Amino acid sequence: MSSIKTQAAPQGAATWGASKKRRTPTGLILPAIVFLFLVTQLPFLLTIFFSLRSWNLLRPDLPQEWVGLENYKSLISDGTLLAAMRNTLVFTGAVVVLSLLLGLGLALLVNRPFPGRGIVRTLLITPMLIMPVVGALVWKNMMLHPVYGAVPWALSKFGIQEVDVLAQNPMMGVVGISVWQWTPFMMLVLLAGLSSVDETTLEAARIDGASRWHEFWYVVLPHLSSYATVAVLLGTLFLLPTFDTLYVATGGGPGFATTNLAYAVYKIAFANYDVGLSSALGLINAVFSLAVCFILIRVIGRIFARGEVLQ
Repeated sequence: MSSIKTQAAPQGAATWGASKKRRTPTGLILPAIVFLFLVTQLPFLLTIFFSLRSWNLLRPDLPQEWVGLENYKSLISDGTLLAAMRNTLVFTGAVVVLSLLLGLGLALLVNRPFPGRGIVRTLLITPMLIMPVVGALVWKNMMLHPVYGAVPWALSKFGIQEVDVLAQNPMMGVVGISVWQWTPFMMLVLLAGLSSVDETTLEAARIDGASRWHEFWYVVLPHLSSYATVAVLLGTLFLLPTFDTLYVATGGGPGFATTNLAYAVYKIAFANYDVGLSSALGLINAVFSLAVCFILIRVIGRIFARGEVLQ
């Protein structure tokens, strides 16, 4: 009987300990869940509520009214939403493609051994370390200024008339500034891929008589495809909500020439003080960003699941 009792006690203690372990994580996680709900989901729900009402801070005398989907219809009818979405796609696509191509060229150059390669690599990644606001100010006031900017002065030496890029070609100007800042990121990602290319495969290709171009096209480029995919997806994810560069360089203008979705929300909220309309546009922007993020996560997850990046 004593042996049976001594065996039953540890079993009960083990059962109580297991149940305690199952209960403890819930109690620890619950405050974090409540906090996340208050700081993320509650503002999102308020945004949905305000997007269905008419509320302009410039007219406090007018009562708030329930207007349903009128704010969304107004955004579509006056072309603000379509123009902002078009500018978002043009800006993001141009910056990603151009920075990827330039990053590939720079990665191929610095991947070869030469004296001072470490210093050159460090200098090439410095644009990525500069704050976007500072970079936009430097380009606007020191590089692209039509009177004393470095770029118009250099073009004048070749007989090209001085041009105010940010005024006459604003989208090209902000794309150029962002390409300058995002090219180092693309270069680093692709440089990591180049450093992992199998040398035995390259030697076999050379023995078979492959030229440098065929070696790059049939060996190096397929190996870099997964790295390029990750670079494009991450670049797209971070460029979609761009605001600081547009705010400093062009102010979203002239007109709506460089206004993307993020800047359009700012304009309507803090220039027109229209809470209902800005909430509707902010909700559209959030849904659009969530959809893009979901696609990016799925694609990147499949790439890592196949182990392509680690090969």
